[in-house]
Amino acid sequence: MRTLCVPIRPTTAALAARKLGGWLRHRCRKVAAGPPDAGMSTAEYAIGTVAACAFAAVLYKVVTSGAVSGALSEILDRALHAV
Repeated sequence: MRTLCVPIRPTTAALAARKLGGWLRHRCRKVAAGPPDAGMSTAEYAIGTVAACAFAAVLYKVVTSGAVSGALSEILDRALHAV
């Protein structure tokens, strides 16, 4: 006696359950991972601002010092007289 093997199509409920299970696994992984870091916190902004201001102050002092100011003036004079 010979039997025929007919593939059985999953029911709509089985497909929905499989899809829901996949979604739940994905959602649980996202929740377990925690929220993504979207940017700096307030304390990090404050530290970054202070560091930027300190760097700007040091740069201002260097550029306005006598040696650098003289060197820049000399470079500009050479460039203007070269034309």
